[in-house]
This record gives sequence, structure tokens and C-alpha cells, in this order.
Amino acid sequence: MKHIEISEIATLPTKHGTFNIQAFKDAEGKEHLALFTKNLKEIDAPIVRVHSECLTGDALGSAKCDCGEQLTYAQALIAKEGGMIIYHRQEGRNIGLLNKVNAYALQDTGYDTVAANHQLGFKADERTYEIVEFILKHFELNRIKLLTNNPAKIESLPDIDIVERIPIQITPNPHNEKYLKTKKEQLGHLL
Repeated sequence: MKHIEISEIATLPTKHGTFNIQAFKDAEGKEHLALFTKNLKEIDAPIVRVHSECLTGDALGSAKCDCGEQLTYAQALIAKEGGMIIYHRQEGRNIGLLNKVNAYALQDTGYDTVAANHQLGFKADERTYEIVEFILKHFELNRIKLLTNNPAKIESLPDIDIVERIPIQITPNPHNEKYLKTKKEQLGHLL
């Protein structure tokens, strides 16, 4: 992998508990985060959540998706059980914030998330996972329990022994029912 710039490790107290945090800047200039518990190295197969950036869900509380709720769930579980969240900076399945808002506008007219991406000239999911594998290897994490509903994330880590997939079940709301149905039926998410 091309040159990766790595920050120092700092402490990050949160409402779920205190974590350590480290940033990784990839060759394209995207800055990804590893948020992890102090006991990470002591756990044989720690829980790992690869959380794809979602500004609207994570920071603004959007009800159009389940991203913010998944992040909150992951932080609470990992604070209790130990492990790591990799905050994967590939907004909108890696189409960027501007295109994500354009996709939202198409969704407002009836398109689902996949059709909206296609209408804008993108694949259903443009994400790549090389930086995730780099971060896991940086922390010498070869055996993990992966907290995900997305089989593509499992398949993206062939060199990591995923001993268990832990599902994240979020209660749908009227704004994200179609979104979750599309994730299940068209993207193969295990919901």
C-alpha cells in the first residue's frame, strides 16, 4: 500500500467510555480513525466495527439511514466488551458528500439508494477496504469478531480470520424502511 501517515495515540473520553484514538492518512489524503479500548491487545478475537463515514447519520442525526444508530450501538458494545471501531472515511459509499446529497434529491423523487447512485454514474457501492486491512495489520489484529450486516465487509478482509459475525439490529423507522429494504434485497445485507 502507498505511504500512510499515522498519528500519535491519544485518549478520547466519550459518553460510552474512554477510548484511545489514532488517525491514518492515506495516499489520497483521506483521514481514517481507529477508536479502540485500552485492553485491545489482551483480547484473543476483539470486536471490530468497520464504520463507513456518514456525516448526515453520524453527526446530524438523519433518520433516512441507520448509520448513526449503528455507530452508537458499536461504541456502547465495544466500550463494554473491548475492541475497535475503524471510522472508514468513504462518505456515501465513497461517492462523496456532494454526490450523496444529489442522490438524496433523487431519492426524494422515488429512486432507491442503488438506483440513485446509478443515475449519477456510480456503482451501487464504490467503497474499497485496503486502508481497513492496513489498520488491522498495524494493530496486529489477525483474529476478530466483525460487527456488521454487510457481507462485502467480510469478503474485503480475506487475510483476517473473522471468527464471528456479530449483527447490528436497528429498529426501522418510516424514513429508512425503504433504505433498509434496498440494503437487504439489492446489496445482500444480512438484516
